Amino acid sequence: MTVRQVLLRKGGGVYSVHPQATVLEALRKLAEHDIGALLVMEGERLLGIFSERDYARKLVLLGRFSKDTRVEEVMTREVITVTPETTLQEAMRLMTEHRVRHLPVLEEGRVVGVVSIGDAVKAIITEQEVLIEELSRYVMENR
Repeated sequence: MTVRQVLLRKGGGVYSVHPQATVLEALRKLAEHDIGALLVMEGERLLGIFSERDYARKLVLLGRFSKDTRVEEVMTREVITVTPETTLQEAMRLMTEHRVRHLPVLEEGRVVGVVSIGDAVKAIITEQEVLIEELSRYVMENR
């Protein structure tokens, strides 16, 4: 299974925030969409990612305030990305190795989606359920 297949199932919607936005604005977006990370973008250019982890570790622990801090001050700048042709197994390996939960998907330099660890687990479970169903059917037919 590829990242493209996961995006086709979940949809390619991308939630983003401008680097000049306040952390409070970003938190409101995270809550509104019930997601754990936002891409930080200027136009179509990916600059970084802002996650709940960035908030907890770079803002709260440092005693800074959400309404006074810009996203660009606390975002993760080194973003691990994948392409639509990346296998789901490779995407999960990257998430595990780099300890991230969200991978922006780039095609020809443009953001076309985001795959989360939750998306990956859901896709694998669905794939396994289909396989089990097919194997069960095969066994029943060949008894």
